[in-house]
Amino acid sequence: MRNSKNYNALPYNPDLKNRASEMRKAGNLPEVLFWNEVKQGKFKGLDFDRQKIIDNYIVDFYCPNCGVVVEIDGGSHEDKQVYDARRDAYLAGLGLHVIHIYDSDIYRDVKAVIEKLHKYPAFG
Repeated sequence: MRNSKNYNALPYNPDLKNRASEMRKAGNLPEVLFWNEVKQGKFKGLDFDRQKIIDNYIVDFYCPNCGVVVEIDGGSHEDKQVYDARRDAYLAGLGLHVIHIYDSDIYRDVKAVIEKLHKYPAFG
């Protein structure tokens, strides 16, 4: 069940709505593989959103039930360490937990990634 309080209390930039929609439609493969493992409550019965707008950021996945952001990092993140650190600090300031997963781990064994997430304390 969705935690509406967590979901609706987050800052939202409506100017990013079209961009988030485009990103969902483009669906890079690691994100699609991960999505197939967590959508419709498949992961611990929790709800996840893809390409969720949080203020001026679009995060890959957001679980409003427990305030967790999951970022799938690939080659495009190699030159964005400062940006990612700033974004992660901002999200943490909102009380969110940020988990980074390498796209190569998803390609190698998405089931092992999901199993590892089962042990992450923020997911209960």
